[in-house]
Amino acid sequence: MQPIHYVLPWSATGTERQLSLFRFGSGSRKAYIQASLHADELPGMRVAVELKRRLRELEDQGRLTGVIELVPMANPIGIGQMFQATHQGRFEFSSGKNFNRDFPELTDAVARQLEGQLGADAGVNVALIRRAMLEVIEHMPPATSELDGLRRLLLRHACDADVVLDLHCDFESIMLLYALPQNWARLRSLAARLGAGAALLAEEAGGNAFDEACAGPWLQLAKRFPRANIPLACVATTIELRGMADTDREPCIASAEQILGYLAEQGLINGKWPAAPAHCCEATPFAGAQYAYAPHPGVISFLQPLGAQVKVGDPLFEVIDPLTDQHSVVTASTDGILYARERLRFAQPGLWLAKVAGHTPIRQGRLLSD
Repeated sequence: MQPIHYVLPWSATGTERQLSLFRFGSGSRKAYIQASLHADELPGMRVAVELKRRLRELEDQGRLTGVIELVPMANPIGIGQMFQATHQGRFEFSSGKNFNRDFPELTDAVARQLEGQLGADAGVNVALIRRAMLEVIEHMPPATSELDGLRRLLLRHACDADVVLDLHCDFESIMLLYALPQNWARLRSLAARLGAGAALLAEEAGGNAFDEACAGPWLQLAKRFPRANIPLACVATTIELRGMADTDREPCIASAEQILGYLAEQGLINGKWPAAPAHCCEATPFAGAQYAYAPHPGVISFLQPLGAQVKVGDPLFEVIDPLTDQHSVVTASTDGILYARERLRFAQPGLWLAKVAGHTPIRQGRLLSD
């Protein structure tokens, strides 16, 4: 195991924050895994603890056949953001920006650098593109903030990986994945291993989240250079490891083993591993996800459990104003699976309370909420 530590730029005078990464193994293939980019989403960090322990064992046994880089705590800025004993790890306090949005967009700069150099050899093209990505990041102007510096460090280590796993969770949620539609075939076994109940697919979810910043340039470059043989060389996904409270030991150990089984399947670990289950959830368009909101303030009672299969018109939750007695029942506007619920139980203006994964697109434009 090789520990790598970086000091973030622009820390307050007399203080500093450090990003720590752990590199295991060697070889031509590479996987990159990070946890808790939204720093208050701790199931990923707990799973990363188990991954780190197991990767040490596998490396000592000589079973790693590629490089695996692990960032167990991807957000040293947000990990310390406490307000009145409540962790606020989704948005940076100083700027108000979401930690998992607005990662550097590499396509245009890489395309300019490689104009006329890409041809019919896929392997050569992949090497050229990865080298160009690293050079583009290295030659960016100096970071203007800690957050800017953090984003560049994370992307620099992930942009040349074959597999990128970004470990998150929702407020209350089933296990699910977000990915490009073009990568679903290669992620289906991971979803099956994890027992995911949903997979939400979109080419552009909006906001340039980390997984999209890693996988998207390959799709965009292939479209920009149609005569060149450019494979989708980075399979990236955001894994929602259930809800924020789901840090129990045994499920996290199991999730780590399931991820390792997938990495073995991808040629990064040797030895015998259980085959992926044959059954897997059906992937649906992210544009088909209903975000359900309350029509007025009030206390919330959910009327469906997580993972429930609902149909149009089925009740999702009721909201009751305790002063006026105004009562409303919010229903499903699509057939699908109830995959996430808000953890708060009082309706707030503009904040979703339930999400349903449906098969028919019902939304346009930016799909990710902040």
